[in-house]
Amino acid sequence: MFIGVIGGGDCTREIAEIAERVGQELAIRNCTVVCGGLKGVMEAVCKGAKAAGGMTIGILPGHSRWEANPYVDIPIVTGIGYARNVIVVKSSEAVIAIDGAFGTLSEIAHALSDGIPVIGLRTWGLSLEGKAQGSIVLAGDAVDAVEKAIAATQAKKVNK
Repeated sequence: MFIGVIGGGDCTREIAEIAERVGQELAIRNCTVVCGGLKGVMEAVCKGAKAAGGMTIGILPGHSRWEANPYVDIPIVTGIGYARNVIVVKSSEAVIAIDGAFGTLSEIAHALSDGIPVIGLRTWGLSLEGKAQGSIVLAGDAVDAVEKAIAATQAKKVNK
């Protein structure tokens, strides 16, 4: 199972600890982490996954695999900048959004528009005309986020 984890390239220590725990929980459940491959949430989730023996894929915006964080197993060089956000979510069966800025918001939008489940952990909320949308499944902690991502992926496979 390929689970995307999206979030900012800069984050607080608290958010990094949450992301690292998400990575560990995904690896424990034999899920491959797909992310943007850089710093912040991306590095923390990869670090957690590697600590638990997991596999990580980084979809990089630039022109060199050397820009990947040290915990990326498979760096994929795109040279397309933020357009790589589409590749991150399209390569994932579900996405866990942790914190993040506008790049994360764009990834959430791409995932939702393509029917890819999004689990939110301390991230963006969506509303339309002031009314909250239930399109992002909220999670309380790392374990909850991973369990919800796996359940959404399994439910999607059953409904195909």
